[in-house]
Amino acid sequence: MSKKLFIETLGCAMNSRDSEHIIAALKEKEGYETTSNLKEADLILINTCSVREKPVAKLFSELGVFNKKKKEGAKIGVCGCTASHLGDEIIKRAPYVNFVLGARNVSKITEVLHKNKAVEVDINYDESEFAFDDFRTSPYKAYINISIGCDKQCTFCIVPKTRGDEISIPDALIIQEAQRAVDNGAKEIFLLGQNVNNYGRRFSSSEHEKVNFTELLRRLSKIEGLKRIRFTSPHPFHMDDEFIKEFATNPKICKSMHMPLQSGSSKVLKDMKRGYTKEWFLNRVEKLRAMCPEVSISTDIIVAFPGESDADFEETIDVMKQVRFDQIFSFKYSPRPETQAQHFSDVVDPEVASERLSYLQALYTQLLDEKSQKQLGKVYKVYFEELNADGYVSGRSDNNLVIKTKGSEELLGEFRDVKITKIGRTIYTGEIVA
Repeated sequence: MSKKLFIETLGCAMNSRDSEHIIAALKEKEGYETTSNLKEADLILINTCSVREKPVAKLFSELGVFNKKKKEGAKIGVCGCTASHLGDEIIKRAPYVNFVLGARNVSKITEVLHKNKAVEVDINYDESEFAFDDFRTSPYKAYINISIGCDKQCTFCIVPKTRGDEISIPDALIIQEAQRAVDNGAKEIFLLGQNVNNYGRRFSSSEHEKVNFTELLRRLSKIEGLKRIRFTSPHPFHMDDEFIKEFATNPKICKSMHMPLQSGSSKVLKDMKRGYTKEWFLNRVEKLRAMCPEVSISTDIIVAFPGESDADFEETIDVMKQVRFDQIFSFKYSPRPETQAQHFSDVVDPEVASERLSYLQALYTQLLDEKSQKQLGKVYKVYFEELNADGYVSGRSDNNLVIKTKGSEELLGEFRDVKITKIGRTIYTGEIVA
């Protein structure tokens, strides 16, 4: 009988890819099979995120549940970003945890598994050329890391302290991984990096050819059988004209762009150390839409950053109205450990923060409803990748609309033209026309 692995993944797409690497290693080298039943697992892992508020409280609460429900002899491991910054404190607070594995140490999973109370959290460990075993949760698309770590010093963000300095993975390895995924049936790849369009800034060896993100996109586009390329998250500061032109004109690049704004106030952006202004952001949007009118644009916004005045918040609202984002991920600022902003004194009143977030989200809903009405009757080419329980199959359009239609598993992995017949805020319903 094979051993059973239960893994819970929190946070970003990079965490999801890290979990796939962990599953692959445990499957190939240790004989584990995944299970969704916590109580039958021989190994229980939680792959943590430390970006949003209260991740530490959530972690220990979850660990307590795992410890109560696990079967006798089952091991518990903590992985990911919260593991990186807490390290051995996790075992001190939860002695039943068997090991801790940081976000930059994924390749060591089979080592720590056999070392009780092991703590591997070196944020300078270089995995950029490590040959991970292959495992994917979906056969239809492939997540591919193109860089690890982050060199930015955004004052609100803990990621550089949990994932270390930025290192790009050699393009030859990325192309090999993409080719292997396509050979195994994937028609779409999703490139991942903390600042994905800063690719090529630093490699682990000077022997690697200097390739920037735009050139990497061109090289990946040459893979026969690869139909779509997506990526996240590009940094607005690195959105130069060459990159925007390639995005707009390369038919394999999906016309969906995630542009993290964070704030519409140039003053707040400076306090955040984002490296761009409101004017630069709007200029990039204008250039993007001029060259690619069909593009959908999503964003991240933090309200009530320390020192944000009413006037600063109005600047964010102004950007919202000008850009009319297709999707936003919005949050009240919450201080993160080991960040500069944690020590900023000009804290916004919590009630004011809540009011600003509510206002921003209400405006977004209003703008989204106005845009959604215009989708009725439009036809999109949808790549189907998920079988729903209600007799529907869902997928995404080139510009990232989630669209479902009546169908069965024979549509999975296929492209079809779908006419939208019913609108929704997150999912559209349609009928196949070709």
